[in-house]
This record gives sequence, structure tokens and C-alpha cells, in this order.
Amino acid sequence: MSNARFTRRALLGTATAVALGAATGTARAATAAQVPSLWREFTRTPYTHPQIPYIGGAGARRHPRRPLVLDVRRYGAVGDGVTDSAPAINRAIAAAGRAGGGTVLIPPGTFRIDDVIRVGHSGVVLRGAGSGRTKLYATRNLTELIGVYGSRYGGDKSSWSWAGGLIWLAPTARWDSLVAAIRAKAWPFEGWTGNKRDEWRQLTTVEPARQGAWTVTVADPSQLRPGELVLLRLSDDSGHTLLEHMAGGGPGPEAYYWDDKTKLLSYVPYEWPVRVAHVHGRKVTLERPLPLDLRPEWNPQLTTHVEELTGSGVEGLTLEAVETPQQPHLLDKGYNGVVLQCAYDCWVDDVTVRHVDNGFGLVAASACTLRRTTVAGRGSHHPYFCREGSHDNLVEDFTIEQRTVPAPANTQLHGINVEGLSSYNVWSRGDMRMGTFDSHRGLPFANVRTDITVNNDGRHGGDANAGPLFGARFTHWNIRVTNGRAGLMKLDQLAPYSATVGLNTVTEFDQIDVPDFTGDLHTRLELYGTTDVVRPRNLYEAQRRL
Repeated sequence: MSNARFTRRALLGTATAVALGAATGTARAATAAQVPSLWREFTRTPYTHPQIPYIGGAGARRHPRRPLVLDVRRYGAVGDGVTDSAPAINRAIAAAGRAGGGTVLIPPGTFRIDDVIRVGHSGVVLRGAGSGRTKLYATRNLTELIGVYGSRYGGDKSSWSWAGGLIWLAPTARWDSLVAAIRAKAWPFEGWTGNKRDEWRQLTTVEPARQGAWTVTVADPSQLRPGELVLLRLSDDSGHTLLEHMAGGGPGPEAYYWDDKTKLLSYVPYEWPVRVAHVHGRKVTLERPLPLDLRPEWNPQLTTHVEELTGSGVEGLTLEAVETPQQPHLLDKGYNGVVLQCAYDCWVDDVTVRHVDNGFGLVAASACTLRRTTVAGRGSHHPYFCREGSHDNLVEDFTIEQRTVPAPANTQLHGINVEGLSSYNVWSRGDMRMGTFDSHRGLPFANVRTDITVNNDGRHGGDANAGPLFGARFTHWNIRVTNGRAGLMKLDQLAPYSATVGLNTVTEFDQIDVPDFTGDLHTRLELYGTTDVVRPRNLYEAQRRL
């Protein structure tokens, strides 16, 4: 991908076309369509705008289909709702993996699974006949199948409240090491550099560069190859200037007390997976623009990581767990849906999960897409969670249905969660009939929620020692709050260097937050008190067109 594609003329032309189309288009928007000044500014500086992140490249690329097609019935699966078909499905998936990739077909019917369905090899797609035709009926939870999973931060919390899935996409070696650590009660880190964050080696150091640059200069390009996935690794210094930079810099972040935020500090170094596009001498062009500045005090380097899962997906099925009451907050048993972990350029499409503790998870996952997904049934703790340094992901055309039974006492409902230094993720075209825009603290930054209707009845979470709710460049764009509750919808008094554009009037309720940073937050508010008049209507799609 080249900067030359994104000229100012093309950007402004797109903005004008979108605005004119809105003014002459459907009756829905004809009366008051407006192009905010923030959009016009963004088209002039798309990679370095102070409030709006560039997220036009979020999500997975298209992949050619592998010719190998395996039907799970050949491996013993029976769609009668009674026979345990998990071993047969996993055998078919393993066979596709050994062959270098392929599609594993699950025909119409109800297939009982008494174990985790594991996609651990790149290029493997698990495909049902459609979410209304193929059902996996899960009878057991992750506590039963793998064991009790405590928190690495102590206490009696169950990490199944935010980790793992009954359909689990993760590299086989990474999954094996996680399960071994859990069973040994050596609660692991879950990301790209192993259970103790020590499974990496330096490839080269990187010279200083600015956020938004596509090309960097390295000390030694000899170990870099086009198409290779590397980690950009940034450490913090004793003054926490990296964290301050993630929060936009200036007096507010400089005055913030970082030293006692132990959970937040455990998320550093910041690890950003990215593919090398070109190598020309010591000049290395990346697949995506830099998410942050590179400064010498942060020791910027490109490194190795655990083997990634790439080009794999799950499509066209429903995962329904046996219906059990939702557990008290943070004590989930692990009736969890679909999780992508240490996955890059993978996807989930046309998948529904029902009666789950936690719906769809991105855990140290990057450049992945969740499309046409639905969380339904008795109610979930985290319908969607994005954590442990997940970046550049796209969640679009998603639905959180209204729960089918009342919420039990002492349970929590969050919504679309983001935490743990996760950045440049997008939630687009959503129908949230319950839940909220949950930040679990941990300084997530440069994330976008756009073109979403939400009945804002959830509550956000996050430990105090996880630090700020928001870093810089959070954007809420064209948000329709049907019950008028504020609760992290309107960012101008909460998030630094961020933007709220096109939000109907909202009022506070009992969970009232105060800003983490003092002074002027430099956050913009435009077209507040309007409903669906902002143009472009969808910030991600408009950036994608550029």
C-alpha cells in the first residue's frame, strides 16, 4: 500500500461526493445532512489528525480459497443433536491443517460438541451452511474442559470471564502452551511473546519516526523480508513518556500519576504486529502507517514473535451453549463463544452465539474482521471483548440482541469492550439492543465506533490500577442512543484529543465518570443533539473509500 493512493484531491473529492450524495439521496437524510469541519480537516491530514485516527485499513484482507474441501461427516460427525461431534470436527480441522489449509464443511443440522473446537493452522476455514442452518450445541464450559483459570493479578476472579472460547482460533503451539500454563496454575500472559513475554528476539532497531509514516529506517534490514509479519515493540521509560504520548501528551498526561497503575504497566511494552511490504536498503515500508511516534527513549525495534495464525476463519454457523444462569460478575465458567488469539488477518462471518458468558473475543489479535455476528440468548457478560493489545480489527454489521431472561443478581453487562492498550479498532454498523461502549480502562487509544444504534443500558468496567479509561484519538461518529443515557457515549469531557460527532442528546445516569486527566482535554464535539445527519454517515467506510 502506498501513500500515493491517498492524495488530498482524492480525499476532498470523496468528502464532497459523500456530502452531495447525502443532500440529494434518501429521504432519511435529506432534511439536515451536514459535513462537519472535523471531516474536512481529516481529509487534509488523514494519518496525523490530532483527534481522529486513520482506521481505513482495519480488518482482514481477502484470501483465495484453498482447493481442499473436507466434510466433517467423513470424519464421523453426526448432525443429530445427540452424538458428540467435537472429535470428528477437530479431526477434520487437523487434516486440513496438515494439508496446508482448506475448507472444513459442516452441513445443515445440530452437531453436539462436548469439547473445544480448535482452529490452529493457517489457511483453515470452518464453514457451516449458514447461521440459520448449522448449529454447534455446546454442553460443557471451559472450566470443565481445561480447568480453573485464575487471574494473573490475584484475587478469586475467573479469567474465563474475559478469555477463551468454545470455538478458539489460535496457533496450535500457542494454544498448547496456554492450556499447559492454566493447568499448572501459572497464570499466563496471553499475547504475541508467550506466557512470560520472553519468546521473542530482536530483528533490528528502528530510527526515530513520526506517527502516520509508512516507511521507517532500520539499522539492519538483513533479517526482514516482504510479506513477513513482525512486531514493532516500544518500551516505556521511567517517566512514562510512552503512556503520555498514547494519551496525547501535554500537561494533563504529564501530571497524571502512572507509577501505581500496576495492571496498566504490565501491558507495556506496546507490541504492534505488522507485515513488511517492501525493503529497499535500510528503508522498510510497512503494510500500515505507524500507530505512534518512534523515539529513541522507547527503544523502538522490530522483533520476532510466536508463530501467527493467518488466513483462517469461521463462517456460517450458530454456536449455542446449553442454557445455564449467568454467573456472578467475574466468576464466569467459560460458556464462551468465538475467540481469535495471536491471529493476524483472520475472520468470522455470519456467526451467531447464544446463551454464552462472553460472545466474540479478540485477544492479542490484529487485522481481523468480525462480520455479520450476533450475540443472543440469556444475556452475556462481555458480548464483544477486545483486549491484550489487539489492533487494527474491524467489527461490522454486528447485533447484540435483547436478553431472553432477566439478569440475575450480581451480574454485569458491558457491551463492546476495549482495553489493554488496544488501538485502531473499529466497530461499525451495529445494532446494540442492550450494552454500552465499554472501556475497561488500560488506556485503549485511537479506536472508532461509528454508525451504531445502542440502547445504552450496560455499565463499563475496569480496575483502578488499569489506569485511564481512554487514550487519545477515540472517535464516536454517528451514534444513536435510543434511551438517551450518556455512559461513555459523549467523549468531550472524558477522553483526551478525541471526537464525538453526530450524537443525539444524552444525559447522565448513576455511573458518572470524571476525566482521568486535568486541564483542557482538546476533545472536539460536533453535531451534538442531532440524529443521523452527519455526513459521511460511516467514518470507517468513508476512510475506506479514500
